[in-house]
Amino acid sequence: MSSPDERLRRDFGGDIIEPGGAEYESASRSVFASGSPAYVLRPKSVGDVQVGVRFAASAGLVLSVRGGGHSFPGFGSNDCGIVIDLSKLTSVELIDKERHLVRIGGGATWGQVAAALAPHGLAISSGDNKSVGVGGLTLAGGIGWKVRKYGLALDNVVAAEVVTANGALVHASAEENPELFWAIRGGGGNFGIVTAFQFVAHPTTDVFYGRIAFPASEAGSVLQGWADCLRTAPEALTSTANLANPLAGGPEAPVEIYVAFDGDDPALAAHAIDPIRRLGTLIDDDVALRPYADTLVDGVPPPPGIQFLTRSAFVEKESVSEVLQILTEVGAAEGSPFIAVRSVGGAVSRVPDDATAYTHRQAELMFVTTTAGPEPVVEATRPALEAIWRRLAPHVNGAYANFLATATDEDVAAIYPTETYQRLAAVKRQYDPANLFAHNHNIRPQ
Repeated sequence: MSSPDERLRRDFGGDIIEPGGAEYESASRSVFASGSPAYVLRPKSVGDVQVGVRFAASAGLVLSVRGGGHSFPGFGSNDCGIVIDLSKLTSVELIDKERHLVRIGGGATWGQVAAALAPHGLAISSGDNKSVGVGGLTLAGGIGWKVRKYGLALDNVVAAEVVTANGALVHASAEENPELFWAIRGGGGNFGIVTAFQFVAHPTTDVFYGRIAFPASEAGSVLQGWADCLRTAPEALTSTANLANPLAGGPEAPVEIYVAFDGDDPALAAHAIDPIRRLGTLIDDDVALRPYADTLVDGVPPPPGIQFLTRSAFVEKESVSEVLQILTEVGAAEGSPFIAVRSVGGAVSRVPDDATAYTHRQAELMFVTTTAGPEPVVEATRPALEAIWRRLAPHVNGAYANFLATATDEDVAAIYPTETYQRLAAVKRQYDPANLFAHNHNIRPQ
């Protein structure tokens, strides 16, 4: 009988990258982590993915799956294991013009998707970074610049092709394998490798997008007013608020309100955005009509040795005022983390809580704190950061998996309420009973 290694070299049609190879140094790294895997496999076809999964199962090594590689905990690499890198599976194909149905390869990035759909006048609300992978963002949620009008990225998925732990290719949709379809929309990469998604895109025009800035001294009133504005704003308006940006002065940094209005009518855009402009002393306003694809920024990989400590939570309506007051006070203090607050609600909240494995449907806001720097600097901030989160704890709930730097049991419990977790575990037992796909915010089959 041939060994797993011999079968891999015989049957795998993609690139096999090993230590010492010319591409190994770059292939072994993801955006936020470096590793030293025994193999990096770059499949060129779905068949190659199946071969790679069977090899990983038979070899008994840690398996990482990489799309865009933007996982904060570094799920896209490992030490001494196997990485299946989907970067060659990037096709974006409009397969039904009338239904706006788009087939997207599991290794595509959102920048590639936006560029491919723009000539058709179509878009999918995704994240805000061109190099973020479609798979990683979608499987955990997808809070993009049109989230209040079109929902999460995963809300627009109608089918997926999944290579499961036994190497089988399974089609998942509302009609076929519906429990798997439910699970992959929010359950992350726990159930297999999605080699292709089918999304329903939406017609798009250019959008009004840009930054509105106010003095740091007005952060409290601006943030409270901003949240109030969004409650009555048209769902075509999605917005994010940033404060204590360390690259712009930390506690003295302006309060930055980014807005995206889904439409090219200047009067309608002004009606939606002007109430935000009137919240304080305007010091910058570069909102302009732009192609939707230009709302996505070019991600810049951090320098070697820089670590990120990122944590997130959701805020429901009754706690918005208290949370924004706390964040304002935190942002004004020396050593504050970078704080970003994202508007949700709208279309997200109209999806039933149990329709997908993403359960935080009733939140008005999702916010993130981030500290970055060399490891000693980041570690020194932990006590103060823990104190901040203890103060926030009575007013927040859950966590957004795409903005977590850790993958502890406590993190998993925050992402998935008990009932959701139990349902996910049942799906896990069916499709991955040995927990091959464990390098993630892991749902254990037992």
